[in-house]
Amino acid sequence: MAASRGLGLIVLIVVAGLVVGSLLGELVASLLPSGVVHDLLTRGPQIGLTPPATLDLRFVALTFGMMLKVNVVGVLGVVLAALALRRL
Repeated sequence: MAASRGLGLIVLIVVAGLVVGSLLGELVASLLPSGVVHDLLTRGPQIGLTPPATLDLRFVALTFGMMLKVNVVGVLGVVLAALALRRL
């Protein structure tokens, strides 16, 4: 499968699945009352740079930061995106 498709397309599909899944998770969680299901959909590990890294070159300062929030619906979005990629 990876040989016939470019790596860029695969990464794009996985990132799109994460974004759409996370947005759906936040939307569904906002509609649900507080409780176990709400916590399951909204909570998850946060992976990234905390605090962001800064590179100061005296004439320009660059700040690098990235945070990835993983939740159950985001992972489900990646799985659905992978299935959609297989069908393409």
